[in-house]
Amino acid sequence: MDTQNPSAPPRAQSRLADNKHPNRRGHSESGGGGGGGGLIHDHTRHTTRFTVIGNHLAQHPELSLLAIGLATHIQSLPPSARVDIKSLAARFTEGATRIAAALRELEAHGYLRRERVRTPAGRIVTRTVSCNQPGRGRADTGPAPARPAHPARPARKPPRKPLPAVPQPSSPSPTLLQTATDLLAGLRRTDPRLLLSACDTDHLAPGVVAWLERDLGPTAVRHALTADLPPEDLRRPAALLAHRLAAQLPPPPPFRPPAAPPAVEYPMTNCDGCDRGFRGPEGSRCRDCRVSAPALV
Repeated sequence: MDTQNPSAPPRAQSRLADNKHPNRRGHSESGGGGGGGGLIHDHTRHTTRFTVIGNHLAQHPELSLLAIGLATHIQSLPPSARVDIKSLAARFTEGATRIAAALRELEAHGYLRRERVRTPAGRIVTRTVSCNQPGRGRADTGPAPARPAHPARPARKPPRKPLPAVPQPSSPSPTLLQTATDLLAGLRRTDPRLLLSACDTDHLAPGVVAWLERDLGPTAVRHALTADLPPEDLRRPAALLAHRLAAQLPPPPPFRPPAAPPAVEYPMTNCDGCDRGFRGPEGSRCRDCRVSAPALV
């Protein structure tokens, strides 16, 4: 809407149709030399910060004024801008209900599309696609199919079953927990199907710590989790890993009594009782003096 309306008739045609236009009164009717009332454009050509809007949107016969203005605003935004209902309601005064209705109008007439895509991290996000000419950006160049103004909400998917329980470590250790987290995050290098979310990793990490506590190194744990995986697609790799951590948990290591402290090697010294040389702490007595005079020890 920053350039002059191209649907307006050229000046030559306007002069030919001078007094024949249905909305223009003659000189005698107007009572003066000017023409009748109506719109007059006082335009200046934009050279920066402008957006080209098609008349099919600006003069759309079915869209509400709010929907036309909202589409104009969205088409002027840069890529990756937030155009969800909450963000738009914070920007404008119309409120979430009216903005949601206007977005549904634009979807119904093909000016907006909402697509659910998976990010590289595995999350499902909603992406909004703005179409300045509905139907031109698709494989079929025909007009976008009309959608109902109030589409029915899809049925909610049943909630996922919780992951199987994993063994718990005997004592928390931040060092072992970090080792377990790094081990789980690196499983995708062994098999790309073992790409885990942060939530799945938090659930599985204590089970890996329980293995590390039993004198197993990270290499042995990684082999136990990734060996002999089924050839078909893994619908839920975190559930398979949780099952292996619980079902294949090795026994605790055998009890080992603590080693006796090493014997103290004393230097040679003289006994305070008989002045005989012996090995012992300085200022002490030899064994014979301690036996003969225990009260003096």
